[in-house]
Amino acid sequence: MANGPSSSRATIHDVAARAGVSAATVSKVLRGVESVKPDNVERVRQAVADLNYRLDPLAAGLRQERRRIIGAVVPDLESEFFGAFATALEQAAEDAGYNVIIASSRESEEREADLVARMDDWRVAGTVLAPVRSERGAGAETLAGLGMTAVLVDRVSAGGAFDTVTADNFEASAHVAERLWAAGHRHVLLHGATTISKSVRTRVEGFTDRARTFEPAMIVDTLLSDDALDEQRPAIRAYLEKARGARTATAVFSLSQHSTLLVLSEMRRLGIACPQDMALVGFDDAEWMQTTWPSVSAVAQPVRTMARKAVSALLARVEGTPEFTAQHLEPCTFIIRESFGEPARQGAQGDPPARRRRPHT
Repeated sequence: MANGPSSSRATIHDVAARAGVSAATVSKVLRGVESVKPDNVERVRQAVADLNYRLDPLAAGLRQERRRIIGAVVPDLESEFFGAFATALEQAAEDAGYNVIIASSRESEEREADLVARMDDWRVAGTVLAPVRSERGAGAETLAGLGMTAVLVDRVSAGGAFDTVTADNFEASAHVAERLWAAGHRHVLLHGATTISKSVRTRVEGFTDRARTFEPAMIVDTLLSDDALDEQRPAIRAYLEKARGARTATAVFSLSQHSTLLVLSEMRRLGIACPQDMALVGFDDAEWMQTTWPSVSAVAQPVRTMARKAVSALLARVEGTPEFTAQHLEPCTFIIRESFGEPARQGAQGDPPARRRRPHT
């Protein structure tokens, strides 16, 4: 019987033989070494294409004592923010010649620590971790204990053993306080669908700190919970009913996408007109916020920039040893849409006092 086409995978030696160069030269071309002669580079690339050659990451990792693979652990791959972040992270890593293994901790610190340990078992070159809690959580502790190369993103602040990349949650939320104050709002609800996230806690801090500088008597209520989303509805509904009856709170700043959706749905359920009765601003923009009625004003995080910075900072650690850890604090954008509305019913707009930035720590 005649043999069919070989199903064996082409090796680096097959590529070398076809290109008429050494296996070492092929390896240099694949790693982007610039000292290889241009005609040899062209022959190797043509041989790679002819043979449909793909680098064996495990074999390469064994030879180099590390693999050209980055691990990434995020709290939730179903959310629009972390889904977009994972996509941007993958693209940035591939542009740098690395592949990515992405896993979700599902908002569990126990699972987060286990996934970090698995990344170490797989001998990834480095790990990008978006922790469930903060830079002091179980995942970061496991990274440090195993001596892994890593960058922490999103729910973190400066300090610690790792480089960090995060949106400037404090200043973005402070800016929302400025805009609501300027629009005449003197009683605002801050709603968060979690108390665990460092980002949410920083958003509360940024808003309340800036609000106090404008109007010491300004009322800022906070409604935060770690309950399941459906279990949070009664508390939101009770607050909104009271606010409607007392004619006090005139705006809600919701601190995540889940929070924004919960608040908006309960406002509609109670017949509270947005923005006529109550303005709404959400943190973290989403596609649905642009298409719903009313369209929702939101703080947009620089997701792609954060992903690129995370990969760049991680590879700087993988391929060298920067002397100091670094914090990358990326500015957000406040997008005004229909839910912001006209100046509030309490009085004239006025101009906010000079902005006071948070001191660096």
